[in-house]
Amino acid sequence: MKQIIDKHVVKGEIVEEFLVKKDEFKSKPVTVWDVDNFFSKQVKIILENSGYIDPEKIEEYLEVDGYKALEKALNMTAEEIIDVLSKSGLRGRGGAGFPTALKWKFTRQAQGAPKYIVCNADEGDPGAFMNRNVLEGDPHKVLEGMIIGAYVIGAHHGFIYCRAEYPLAIKRLDIAIKQAREKGFLGKDILGSGFDFDISIMEGAGAFVCGEETALLGSLEGKRGMPNLRPPYPSTKGYKGKPTNINNVETWANVPWILLNGWQKYITMGSEKSKGTKVFALAGKIKRGGNVEVPMGMTIKEILIDIGGGTKSGKPLKAVQMGGPSGGCIPLALFDTPVDYESINATGAIMGSGGMVVMDEDSCMIDIAKFFLDFTVLESCGKCVYCRLGTKRLWEILDRISKGEGKIEDIDKLLDLSPKVKTGSLCGLGQTAPNPVLTTIRYFRAEYEAHINNKKCSAKVCKPLLTYTINDACTGCRACARKCPTDAITGDKKGIHVIDQDKCIQCGACYLACRFEAIDVE
Repeated sequence: MKQIIDKHVVKGEIVEEFLVKKDEFKSKPVTVWDVDNFFSKQVKIILENSGYIDPEKIEEYLEVDGYKALEKALNMTAEEIIDVLSKSGLRGRGGAGFPTALKWKFTRQAQGAPKYIVCNADEGDPGAFMNRNVLEGDPHKVLEGMIIGAYVIGAHHGFIYCRAEYPLAIKRLDIAIKQAREKGFLGKDILGSGFDFDISIMEGAGAFVCGEETALLGSLEGKRGMPNLRPPYPSTKGYKGKPTNINNVETWANVPWILLNGWQKYITMGSEKSKGTKVFALAGKIKRGGNVEVPMGMTIKEILIDIGGGTKSGKPLKAVQMGGPSGGCIPLALFDTPVDYESINATGAIMGSGGMVVMDEDSCMIDIAKFFLDFTVLESCGKCVYCRLGTKRLWEILDRISKGEGKIEDIDKLLDLSPKVKTGSLCGLGQTAPNPVLTTIRYFRAEYEAHINNKKCSAKVCKPLLTYTINDACTGCRACARKCPTDAITGDKKGIHVIDQDKCIQCGACYLACRFEAIDVE
């Protein structure tokens, strides 16, 4: 690692002995990392340029046929472009999977002017960084898709709503917008077509709920980001009450590729109802984490084992959380499930924007559900009573169970309250917040029962349920006693020590201090 930092990072010299694969991109030599199937099973559409071109130089984007799709689009009618997208089967990559062509058609046909388009780049899911990769590595692809969309819909201004926590993405988007204006791809009379369109960047204030489109629009208008009842939908009444089309980063980035390469090629990838590719962010206890792009319909097992390499600990996979806090935990037994909208929904999880948080056997499912509920409790805007209070009550029940204070009827309380939170919430945050609870009970009920009946956490994560004891391997070095904050460990020097269970606070300091595997945790 030191050699890579000193030579490659500091001096800009390639460390040849660490190269796994060399490749050529156009005429420019590049180096990419490849291990086993990491790249061989991927298909790059969204990420085809990321890491290969300089995102701050429009010339490099033009070199890889950038803005050629826009030139083609400006010589087509709006109806022809909608027809191409319809035949391609492109569905929104923001989570719901609504047909992109249909959304564009609705907004185009909506009464009222002016019309607007919005790029939803408010990527707030824990463990998700798909949009960030595209915006930082290939911003012009997103801009090109938006310009084509504006031409179809009849919009003359668009917004990119990007979370302020992505400063590099915002910087590169700003550079790309300025360069596109200079080259005539943005602004007045684009490429001599008579079509005018420009884009502004709006920095989000970090509210997860603003990923929901009506809350996003409220924030865009300078209001507090809170969802509104639908209908009316943004396509008929959006920004400032005018027809507005909202798609996320990945959806916009698909458009230029489809127009340039044809819908016929696009539909060769994916499953029957979910065409094309999808970018997933592999996070958690995965060996080879990061963004991967695969054809829709590939199984979870192929993505996590063949591409991701399994767990970094080497321990067996246990589950994967898909769809972020709004998603659900899918167990190892269902890893043959193909990754498409309908199949993932059938498991109780959702596709979401593409986050995959991987768990091994050392993960406690009650703790996982509690983690995601904690996030949604904090991120609820508070508008809906069931979301504001219901998610808090769900978290409190999980917290009791994790501390060994739960009762068996608590499981029924979770199952009773969860659907009420779903039906009593206006937006997707509240409607999907119970998913981690429902899926962990559905697939890992035995863990709930063990926490409640036996006061045991098999993953050894819930500290109040753990018991620390010292075995015969103890050498009496007193390292554990010195680290214990409550003086719970006693014993003679070089003799076997004992932990006073009444004083022990299950902090684990002794376990971490011991070098002789003399501390047992049960």
